[in-house]
Amino acid sequence: MPSADFSVIFILMNIKKNIWEIIKFVVVALLIILPIRFWVVQPFIVSGSSMVPNFSNGDYLIIDEFSYHFISPRRGEVVILKFANEPYFIKRVVGLPGETVEIKAGRVYIHNNQYPEGLLLDESYLKDAPTYPDLKETLASDEYFVLGDNRISSADSRIWGSAKKDSIIGRTFIRLWPAKTIGVWPGSAN
Repeated sequence: MPSADFSVIFILMNIKKNIWEIIKFVVVALLIILPIRFWVVQPFIVSGSSMVPNFSNGDYLIIDEFSYHFISPRRGEVVILKFANEPYFIKRVVGLPGETVEIKAGRVYIHNNQYPEGLLLDESYLKDAPTYPDLKETLASDEYFVLGDNRISSADSRIWGSAKKDSIIGRTFIRLWPAKTIGVWPGSAN
């Protein structure tokens, strides 16, 4: 019978060792994964049709949250925004800090130091959708003018005004779904 006691003790020691190994593995995995998830990349599922034809309801994206700590959003990039108690929004950066955005006769013009008379924005990523209503807005040093690609049915800077830099969570990095549209920097117009 003494050998049976040793085998029970051996089994209990193995179980204890295995549990300790699992706990160590989980802790190390969390120490690696959580910082990446909260400060580097984030999953995002497109909800709605404000970015059609470039993004559709149900598209699964990975958002780059890291690079905007070092660089500023650029014109044409597709960004994810978050306002106080509102849901997340996906929009395209059109106007940059200090610029004046003018929408006139369905077209978007950018006024800045380089183009004081205005530059007609190349929006070849759109499918002949005019932009209304006419407006003219000058952006502060921390503001961006963002628009949805589906100009007819998008709530964006035309309705709720410019977006502050700190409301921009990140930019689209990878589209993982649907499979036929998998790619890096999806929707970018740069």
